[in-house]
Amino acid sequence: MGEPAVIPARGAAAFFDLDKTTIADAALFAFSSTLREAGFIDSRLILRAVWGRLVFKYLGADHDRMEDMRNNALRLCKGWDKRQMASLVTDALEDVIEPIVFREAVDEIAAHKAAGHKVFMVSASPEEIVVPLSKYLGADGAVATIAQTDRAGKYTGEVEFYSYGPYKVDAMEALSLEHDLDLSESYAYTDSITDLPMLEAVGHPIVINPDRALAKIATDRGWEIRTFSNELPLRQRVGDHARTGALVAGAGALAGGASWYLRSKRSSS
Repeated sequence: MGEPAVIPARGAAAFFDLDKTTIADAALFAFSSTLREAGFIDSRLILRAVWGRLVFKYLGADHDRMEDMRNNALRLCKGWDKRQMASLVTDALEDVIEPIVFREAVDEIAAHKAAGHKVFMVSASPEEIVVPLSKYLGADGAVATIAQTDRAGKYTGEVEFYSYGPYKVDAMEALSLEHDLDLSESYAYTDSITDLPMLEAVGHPIVINPDRALAKIATDRGWEIRTFSNELPLRQRVGDHARTGALVAGAGALAGGASWYLRSKRSSS
């Protein structure tokens, strides 16, 4: 009899939440001034965004707050042009997001890449922000919330895919099949109790800047808890050529509708 076949080991991945895990603020709030300068929102809405930022920072994002944030954002953007928004976000990405990226997150992403792990951003924030930022950070892909658009490419005020809670796990499982990954050997990083399913789906849950509810669960279960606090201008870590290429690629991915959800829809149809 011949030798038994050797089954190659499946790979590992690292899944990073965005808000308060990879960056120090909520991505939607961070772009409020950019939207005002472009004429999309007024000062009254800016004040509401500032209040929402304070609530998010000090109270965290439980299920009800996440629902409020999502519904308010969808109502606000109804009728806006998707391509225009993608272009606006991409153009402002360095000025808005770069200063609030955590140094520790950048180092952690680099360590996973050096170890041969796939890296994915998995966030409830809109794909218009998450996709270009994930490319900017050198991630292999991204899962994000996708707002529904009409035939003219304008937002309808409805959501096509909500990258939240158990839906994040659905996306992670699909990515594990696509890239032959072993979730039991993989890592997840997040700050919020709403991402408990994401942490439970991997073998190495790592809690970053946790809200009170998540901190208690992490302590009870013996999960690793870390503090990310050092904000790092990425131009110190990413070359001009690579940075420009990533931003252009991010804009192109959005223009083409590239995302985990849309790819999976096309493959199943």
